[in-house]
Amino acid sequence: MVHNFQNIMEPEEMMAVDETMVPFRGRLKFKQYIPSKAHKSNRVKLPDVTKAKLQPGQIVGKENSNGIVVAKLRDKRDVTMLSTCHDISMVDTGRETIEDEPRSGRPSTAKTEENVIRVRDLVRSDRRLTVRMIGEQLGLTHTIVHQILTNDLEMRKICAKMVPKILSQDQKDNRRDRCLDFLEQIENYPSFLERVITGDESWIFEYDPETMRQSQEWHTSASPRQKKGRMSKSKIKSMLICFFDSQGIVHKEFVPQGQTMNQKFYKEVLEKLRKRVICVRPKIKNTWVLYHDNAPCHAAISINQFLATKNIPVAFQPPYSSDLSPCDFFLFPRIKIHLKGRHFGTLENIQSSVTDELKAIPVTEFQNCYKQWKHRLQRCVDSQGNYFEGDNVK
Repeated sequence: MVHNFQNIMEPEEMMAVDETMVPFRGRLKFKQYIPSKAHKSNRVKLPDVTKAKLQPGQIVGKENSNGIVVAKLRDKRDVTMLSTCHDISMVDTGRETIEDEPRSGRPSTAKTEENVIRVRDLVRSDRRLTVRMIGEQLGLTHTIVHQILTNDLEMRKICAKMVPKILSQDQKDNRRDRCLDFLEQIENYPSFLERVITGDESWIFEYDPETMRQSQEWHTSASPRQKKGRMSKSKIKSMLICFFDSQGIVHKEFVPQGQTMNQKFYKEVLEKLRKRVICVRPKIKNTWVLYHDNAPCHAAISINQFLATKNIPVAFQPPYSSDLSPCDFFLFPRIKIHLKGRHFGTLENIQSSVTDELKAIPVTEFQNCYKQWKHRLQRCVDSQGNYFEGDNVK
């Protein structure tokens, strides 16, 4: 057996060693016993140093007459070493840590200030380059390139965020100016937001597939990964119209099947909303402000005339600005996240489940929504009217 091993490999000065059991019926100078192995016999009598209980950073060892050192050190766990390249002096150094000390040798010349500048300039010329492509062009290893990008340049690779529209400069200025006007009203009248009622409409589906994050489950490494079929949204759906303020839901209703969301129907909805405000918000029945988007049925002349005759002031949401709509960044996602992955069967079940979800939202969440809304208005101003979601802007 020894002869066969010598033919296969000639050991060098520096090499790593591990062990495995080899069935053998002859005589051996040593024996070893490992219960977890298929062949449990063969026991080796190792020095007592292998049984020592050490604190992190401590090391003990023993050397025999043949120059073989058995050492044990404690890092995050116990590590036992058998070596013919070291002597016992490595144990008696008195070191309290096992970290490498500075030593002479070939210096690392790849990560220099010059290479940092070269990587920075190349990335700025094409920000979609991969680490490997940068390394090939500059003659650097991908490890050095990755360290320069993350540690020295503090960069990370991110994907583009989908936005409702690529805004023109006029649209950006419009978003910024409207947010400034809104913030000015809040500054001059601290109770202004408490008088604002916002609303919008959205489709609720009989079945909406759950997200990948929702399907996450805890499993061991030996458990098979869960499988799910690729599904699409159901064709059965119901449109929800909902209005709320900082104190909760003011009015909600579902559009009847076959009804088009036009200015005539929206006018009827606004009349119901006006009467509802008188009942549930009597303190602001004469001072409340309507905030909605500029959808065709919202911005129609007949709607503006109706609101003017009822003395209801309107604050229009800037175009293509779902990030500034409390319905879009709070209410509808809050409802739909709990409805995803569930089959409701009928329109009645859909509407009943949505009603339950609306009732389950506490008042504190509506109040936090309005605080977040004010913060979003300021972020829009700070970003000069650009979309700001996902940006690291505080």
